[in-house]
Amino acid sequence: MGEAKWDRIYIRDLTCRCIVGINPDEREKKQDILLNITLFADLRNACRSDDIHDTVDYKGIKQSVIDFVEQSSFFLIERLADEVARIALSNERVHAVEVTIDKPGALRFARSVAVSIFREKMDL
Repeated sequence: MGEAKWDRIYIRDLTCRCIVGINPDEREKKQDILLNITLFADLRNACRSDDIHDTVDYKGIKQSVIDFVEQSSFFLIERLADEVARIALSNERVHAVEVTIDKPGALRFARSVAVSIFREKMDL
C-alpha cells in the first residue's frame, strides 16, 4: 500500500516548549515550537468495527511526543523532527509519518521557520 493510499490521522498545532537552537540565548530558556504530525496507517478495521482497539492510539503518541520534546535539547529542529518521527513510528499501526515543526520568531520579519520531514518504518 503506497503513501497515497494510507489513511491519515492528523495531530495539528501541538504546542510544546523546549531548548532548541544554536545561539547562546536559545540554549538558556525554553522556546515555543509548533508541531503538526500526520500519521499514515490502515484504518479499515477501525472503520468496520467502530472499536478503539482497532485504531492508532494517537492520544498516547501525542503524550509521548510532549513528554519527549519538553525534556529535549537539540541544536536543530531537523533533529527534533526526526526524533518525533521515531516516536510515532514506534506505534505498530503507524506505517509512515510526516512531522512539521515551526519555530516562531526564528527569523526577523518572518512569523516562523519550519522543517517538514517524511519517514517510513523502513527508515528506522
